[in-house]
Amino acid sequence: MTHTTSTDEPFRGVYPAMTTPFDANGAIDYDQLRADAQRLESAGVDGLVAVGSTGESATLTHDEHVEVVRAVVETVDVPVIAGAGSNSTREMLELSHRSADAGADGLLLISPYYNKPEPAGMEQHYRTVADEIDLPQILYNVPSRTGRNIEVETAASLAEHENIVGYKAASGDLSRIGEVIERTRDEAFSVLSGDDALTLPMQSLGATGVISVTANVEPERFGALVGAANSGDFASAREVHEELAPLFRALFVETNPIPVKEAMQIRGYGPAHLRSPLTRLSEEYRAELAGILAELSEEPSGVHV
Repeated sequence: MTHTTSTDEPFRGVYPAMTTPFDANGAIDYDQLRADAQRLESAGVDGLVAVGSTGESATLTHDEHVEVVRAVVETVDVPVIAGAGSNSTREMLELSHRSADAGADGLLLISPYYNKPEPAGMEQHYRTVADEIDLPQILYNVPSRTGRNIEVETAASLAEHENIVGYKAASGDLSRIGEVIERTRDEAFSVLSGDDALTLPMQSLGATGVISVTANVEPERFGALVGAANSGDFASAREVHEELAPLFRALFVETNPIPVKEAMQIRGYGPAHLRSPLTRLSEEYRAELAGILAELSEEPSGVHV
């Protein structure tokens, strides 16, 4: 399928960070993957993110990574963003090329983890891919996983590149995120929340959407929240935020994507198999998660979608 992503209108709305479903033997369940993609598209999401950290990219081979991207691209008409980051510039470039060849409409590029480059190395890392691959690219700042922030100055400098059009903010530092938004207002550049619970506060500062874990199970509600905030109706957005707040908390009681896969199983979207070293959600949290999901299923959102 041919998808379109305009660099004149940067990323805006809700982009579920898809899980990668596995069977009991740990093989990728492509039928379930396609069903998940179709379900989310039918719910009205603005695009899909495949093989990010929620998609357990750390335990996929490069060939599996590319085949997941290809399967999602061939299943839906909405834009598909491929997670293609690495702490090796050479590996990130290879994954980005292969994801582009598989039909990805954009790239989500996590900052280098473990080796903790200085700002000059960070910028060089991203420019290498942006100079070579003509796809919209989103910087991904998640220091809790990588051990290093993308500095505001680095993000602002990279935003000047025509292929770097977004920034997924998952630092939890609203002051830093607000400064990135301020410094990039004159660019065709989107700041997207990478922390579901902080999406509404980030939108109040000028963020335009979210790459979301919660949207795997509540895409319509999250779409209502983000859409209301983007239209300036923060009272309605806050109402939906309050409905979703217990689920935001429940989906991060253990390492993502452990809880969201459990939530998807509760909702009937396939079994909650994960690849080692991740394990199933602890028993103590399962009943609470099921109760939150049941309550959301029973009570319609106050915002029409």
